[in-house]
Amino acid sequence: MRYDIHQMQTFLAVMELGTVTSAAARLNLSKSVVSKRIADFETAIGAALFRRHAGRIAPTEAALRLAERLGPALADLIAATESAAWSMDGAAPLRGSLSIAAPMSFGTMYLSAILARFASAHPELELQVDYDDRTRDLAREGVDLAVRVGAGRDGALIGRKLCEDRLIACASPDYLSLHKAPDSPADLSDHLVIGYSHIPDAQMWQFRQGGRLVSASVRRRITINNGEAMRDMAVAGLGLAILPGFIVSEVLKSGRLIQVLPDAETRALPIMAVWPPVSPMPAKLRALVDHLAVELADGRPWQQPR
Repeated sequence: MRYDIHQMQTFLAVMELGTVTSAAARLNLSKSVVSKRIADFETAIGAALFRRHAGRIAPTEAALRLAERLGPALADLIAATESAAWSMDGAAPLRGSLSIAAPMSFGTMYLSAILARFASAHPELELQVDYDDRTRDLAREGVDLAVRVGAGRDGALIGRKLCEDRLIACASPDYLSLHKAPDSPADLSDHLVIGYSHIPDAQMWQFRQGGRLVSASVRRRITINNGEAMRDMAVAGLGLAILPGFIVSEVLKSGRLIQVLPDAETRALPIMAVWPPVSPMPAKLRALVDHLAVELADGRPWQQPR
């Protein structure tokens, strides 16, 4: 019996994720198909790759050695074959699939339209898009590329800066009619704020003073895990909020929110495309990164008239 690339990919998915169930979910296969591929692969190479006991599996020493060598080799093989036609003046269509992750608000407000244009230009390419504010482990979860807002550079990933945004402190006219607007970051201690559950207040409410970022003292009234929900709470007059420009640009233009502390410099937010190291870089991934860079360059969509 001969082995094939699908058996290798399935084996590596089980090795990386640790269970047949997780591998089946990633590969969009049934557990029975994953189990059969593993069994056929073991038969083809003449070695046991997993020990099975009471519904659990554990890799054998042979599996560990094989995965160490097979993972990079298979990635190179797939990248080389996908890049071959593209290198001929980019004439051949992009094929295969790309898994993309991004924060919820940025994804729904702006990235979906950008990805739709990319998908329309490459009809033979399949996109799998996941919007979630948590930071994903790209390699472990099989994500090809993530768009991250304001995140620090991860040394394990390759990154390209797409553009930069900035946090804006704001409040509703109703709130400001009842509470005096802060004149300086020190005045924020007299106000209630709407907090973001994924980032500490000390990191969100930072202002540049004397050449360095200083955290202002604030008191949370409400804590939410989504930027658009924070914006809506601020519009409802429930407290001050500090949010990226891409989330509040429209409500600032309409007057539903008013910027406070406009002369205080807030933290800059790099918007990055990041992906696990792969060499050579697949043509489909390179094309997506280039597309994002063009769409989000100086003409950032939230700063342009719609």
